[in-house]
Amino acid sequence: MAQLADKFLLSRLSRAGFVALIAVAALSGAFGEALTAATAAAAAGIVICGPTFHTSRERMPWPQLQQLFFIALLLLLLTSFWTGPWALSHWLYVIPLLAFALVARGLAMAITLAVMALTGLAIPLATGLADRHQMVSAFLLTALLSGLLVFLREYKSRQLAPLRRTDELTQAASREYLSADLHKEIQRSEREGTDMSIIMIGLDTHLSDHDPDADIRSILPRIGRYLHSQIRDFDTYYRVADLQFLVILPGIATTDAIQRSEIIRKGLCTLLESHGMALTVSTGIAGLNIGDDADSLQQSAANALRRAQQQGGNRTQAYSAWNQSNSAGHSSSEGPAS
Repeated sequence: MAQLADKFLLSRLSRAGFVALIAVAALSGAFGEALTAATAAAAAGIVICGPTFHTSRERMPWPQLQQLFFIALLLLLLTSFWTGPWALSHWLYVIPLLAFALVARGLAMAITLAVMALTGLAIPLATGLADRHQMVSAFLLTALLSGLLVFLREYKSRQLAPLRRTDELTQAASREYLSADLHKEIQRSEREGTDMSIIMIGLDTHLSDHDPDADIRSILPRIGRYLHSQIRDFDTYYRVADLQFLVILPGIATTDAIQRSEIIRKGLCTLLESHGMALTVSTGIAGLNIGDDADSLQQSAANALRRAQQQGGNRTQAYSAWNQSNSAGHSSSEGPAS
């Protein structure tokens, strides 16, 4: 709930900021201040291309467009040192924060240092800028604070990583909790005498002719939301690898798990296809048997998924220690561990 509130607030702030910047651009254009209007428009472009403005901005080409708007803003602000108006020089204070937010840390540091050097050269030569000497120290202080914020963010992320229950990108439960949660579900199933199954879901990236990792990472949040929409309130799903998920289905027998798995698999294939990704999805099913523990049940599902991908992918494979037959095609099949 707190994450949803944060996202809602950031979205509102982004939209309000975009409207304000567009208004500044329009007024500046009306008063003949072309450079100020262009700068405000570039800043508005950065906002509207960000994921806080809309969740669809997480995938290509929005991140690249946002970086292009940032470069345009940077060039316009540097141009203002020689052409004016000097009021634009105060916008330079946001450059370090934007740099560390939009590009890699090494590149952000290089941009900040370059801007600091150019600022140090340009401001002493400026005429008509009363506080030009104070601006140098103010800009240095802003850059220092930006670096401190980045350091604190990274430190907080590392400190909280062991305590984080969910994966930030997909909102799936973290794999660190999988074994403990699965052990509890196995104990409950054995105590109550009910069925239980798990589904291992994997993208068939090994069948692709190119490396799709960058594109897939941009769509992982949508994959997580889709999985969340397909499970019951008391089911749980985990991100067990970069491109693999595991779903625990209490009270579900293997045959019913196969049907659910096919619905999920086909839905994910449709989702990937709608985003222009020529990738397929395979799933491995494992039902709880006598003597299974958390590790053996996970291994059974992993073996079933591996068998499905070895058979060409784009299919569901159910593991069974007793049934040695397996069927071809995209339908469910049974097979031994490999």
